[in-house]
Amino acid sequence: MSASNKNTSDICAVVLAGGSGTRLWPLSRGEFPKQLLKLSGENSLLQDTVLRLDGLGGAKRSPSLLVVCHEEQRFLIRDQLEEIDRAPGRILLEPESRNTAPALCSAAHILKRDGGDPIMIVLPADHAILDAEGFRAALEAAVEIAKTGFIVTLGVVPTRPDTGYGYIRRDSSTNVRVGKSARGHRIAAFVEKPNQQAAESYLASGRYLWNSGVFILRASLWLEAIDRCRPEMLDACREAVENGRDDDQFFRLGREAYARCPADSIDYAVMERLSQSYLRPADDGREGDPIPAAVVPLSAGWSDIGTWSALLELRREGDHGNSAQGDVLALDTEGSLLISSHRLVTAYGLKDTVVVETPDAVLVMDKSQTQGVRAIVDELNRRQRDETRTHRLVHRPWGSFESLQSGEGFQVKRLTVKPRAKLSLQLHHRRAEHWVVVKGVAKVTRGEDVFELNPNESTFIPVATKHRLENPGRSLLEVIEVQVGDYLGEDDIERFEDDYKRVEQPN
Repeated sequence: MSASNKNTSDICAVVLAGGSGTRLWPLSRGEFPKQLLKLSGENSLLQDTVLRLDGLGGAKRSPSLLVVCHEEQRFLIRDQLEEIDRAPGRILLEPESRNTAPALCSAAHILKRDGGDPIMIVLPADHAILDAEGFRAALEAAVEIAKTGFIVTLGVVPTRPDTGYGYIRRDSSTNVRVGKSARGHRIAAFVEKPNQQAAESYLASGRYLWNSGVFILRASLWLEAIDRCRPEMLDACREAVENGRDDDQFFRLGREAYARCPADSIDYAVMERLSQSYLRPADDGREGDPIPAAVVPLSAGWSDIGTWSALLELRREGDHGNSAQGDVLALDTEGSLLISSHRLVTAYGLKDTVVVETPDAVLVMDKSQTQGVRAIVDELNRRQRDETRTHRLVHRPWGSFESLQSGEGFQVKRLTVKPRAKLSLQLHHRRAEHWVVVKGVAKVTRGEDVFELNPNESTFIPVATKHRLENPGRSLLEVIEVQVGDYLGEDDIERFEDDYKRVEQPN
C-alpha cells in the first residue's frame, strides 16, 4: 500500500516565504520582500497567512507550522511569527532560491525524516484573502479529499478575464466528493497565462478557475509525484536534507546539493505533468493509475497582490476609487494608489496613477503599466543600485539601523537595539566609529575596556579595535553612530563572537 494512503489526521501548514517580491518595489526589497510588508492591515502578509488558519477544523490555533525561506530573511521571519505568538516548529533555510517545487520537496523530506506523513497545506506567504472563514471552509474540504490520496489545489472563481494569472480547467463532468461537504472536481489541465481573448472565453465557459498556488496533499504523495515527474529534483533535495544541519529552530539545507536542484515551480514540475497523464508506477513495476488531482473552488476575496494595481483593487475607498496610506493629501484625483512612508505626499488632478514614496525612492507610473516595475528593478540592478536590495531602515536580529546621512568619508546611522540584545564582538579594518547614546543605557566593549553609557554620553571606537554594543536594559536602546573612513561598506566587518551564529561557519 502506498504511504499516501495512511490513515492519519495530522496536518502541517507549509508556508513558502522565499519570494523576492520585486513587483512591489520600492516598498519591497531584496532583503525585505513583499511577504513581510503590512499592505492590507496591521499585520504583514506572512502573519495574516498564518493567522487565517486559526479555527481550521474547529481548532483555536493554527496547525503545526513549517516555514521555508531564504537564509537572509530567517530572523525577520522568526521575529514576525513571534510577534503573533505563532512560532514555527522549524524554519527551513534555502541557501539560494530555487522556486517553489524544490522548497516543497525539501519540506516534505524533512517531515518524512522526522517520522511523520502529514497532510501538507502549502501556502504562499504573500497572498491576501478577505474572507478567512470562506477560505478555511475550502481548505477543510480539500483536506478531506487529500486524505483519500489526491493532490488537491484551490482554484479561485474568477471575477474578470484577467491575463495575469494562470488558469485551471476543471473537468465539470467528474466530481470528487468525500462525505457531505467536501466537494471538488478532477483537474483537466493547468493553463498558462492567456491573452485577453482567451481569458474572456475562459470566464464565459465557467470551467476555468484562477490558479491560487495553494496545494493540499500528503507529504509522501508529493515525494511520489516528484519521483515520477522530476526524479533529479527528488535526489538533489534529499541530498540537501541529508547534508543539512540543525541550527536551533532553523534547518540549513546543504548548499552544494541544493544549488544543483532544478529551479521549477510546483505547477511546472508536477501539476502540469499530472494533467498530461503521468502515471504512478504499480507495486510490481508496471504502469499503474494516474496520480489523482482535484481542485476545490474558492470564492473568498483572494488576491496575490502581484502588482500595485492589484493592491489598489483590493483597497479602493470612497467615491473616487482611490487608496491612500500614510501622510497623503489628494485633490481632484481618482482611481489612484498613493502611499507615503516617510513624508507628505500631495497629488492634484491625477487619474489611474500609482505613487509610492519611501525615504530613498519614489515610484510614479500609470496604473495600467504596473507590470513595468520589473523592468525598473532590472535596470537598477544593472546600474548596481542598492535601492533594490535594502531600505534605509535595515533590520537585524538584534534590532535595526537606519542610514540618516552620508557623504564622502562619513556616514551617520541610528541604531536601535532590542532589550537584552547585543551586537557581535567585531572590528572594522577601514573605519572608526563614534557612538552617542540618545535613549536607554548602553554596555560597551572597546578593546579590553567594558563600561556603560547613559543618554548624552559618547565614546570613540578606533579603526581595527574589537568592540561590542549591548542593551542590558528592558527598554529600547537608541544610539547615533557616526562612521568615518575611506570605506564604509557593510562587508568591512570581522566577527569574533555572535549570539546569532553569524560568524562564518561551513554549511
